[in-house]
Amino acid sequence: MTAAATVYDLDARRPVLPFKTQLLKWIGNKQRFAHEIAGYLPPLDGGTYWEPFLGSAAVLGTLQPGRAVGSDGFLPLIGIWQMLHDDVGTLLDWYTERWERYDAAADRREAYEEIKASYNAGPNPADLLFLSRSCYGGVVRFRAADGYMSTPMGVHKPVNPDSFTKRAKLWRERTAGATFEHLDYREAFARMQPGDAVYCDPPYTHTQTILYGAQRFDLQDLFACIADAKQRDVKVALSIDGSKVTNSDELLHVGIPDGVFEREVLVNVGRSMLKRFQMEGRSLESHVVTDRLLLTY
Repeated sequence: MTAAATVYDLDARRPVLPFKTQLLKWIGNKQRFAHEIAGYLPPLDGGTYWEPFLGSAAVLGTLQPGRAVGSDGFLPLIGIWQMLHDDVGTLLDWYTERWERYDAAADRREAYEEIKASYNAGPNPADLLFLSRSCYGGVVRFRAADGYMSTPMGVHKPVNPDSFTKRAKLWRERTAGATFEHLDYREAFARMQPGDAVYCDPPYTHTQTILYGAQRFDLQDLFACIADAKQRDVKVALSIDGSKVTNSDELLHVGIPDGVFEREVLVNVGRSMLKRFQMEGRSLESHVVTDRLLLTY
């Protein structure tokens, strides 16, 4: 790879307007700097844009591609995005009913725990939607043994239904060109065609082992999928572990193979939300992190 660039090297990327309105809170959410990542993605020229680790869809929502496939291996999450497109009214009902139950409760923590218990009894997108907006720091975490959602209630009241309705309708417009599918990332890569562009934001190997899907995620297998896609003229951008702490020049070792990526960009992503959760809100000046954005082109 060439020497690392930074996201402030404006000659290396095209301008993309920021879009900082979140629909979902999600660990590793790239919303605040998604426009910087999107600026490094190549023009599609008739191809399809893919996000096979969809999460909060921050880059997709910022980029607003004319044709896109957003996918994820986590079915309750994809159910939220599918409902946004298939029946936004039902999505709004999901959120409103749970918010009103929470808001009217004498003990909001108890109401939150009831919704969490409902999710754990049968994982579903309706409960997950509210939990993602109301859990602590948006750190949606699951027990490895059985998928139990364990994050406690957050310290801030979740947005009210009117505010969420505005967000949902805006997101529906910005993702109008996308379809959403429940796919393993390997399935998604197998369907990509020459001229397509891909942004991958997988669970990070050094920080997200307690998060959805991370226990079954194989980074080296993803590298093999990316190498194959590059040979088929599919352009891939990958966000992956950078450094963990402020002013650290030491990048985490993740075994990046030679010959797959042509460029590397360092992205300052601010303070770690996972570390904030682990430190119970204490100061995080020493836990500012960077991501690496690896490009096959």
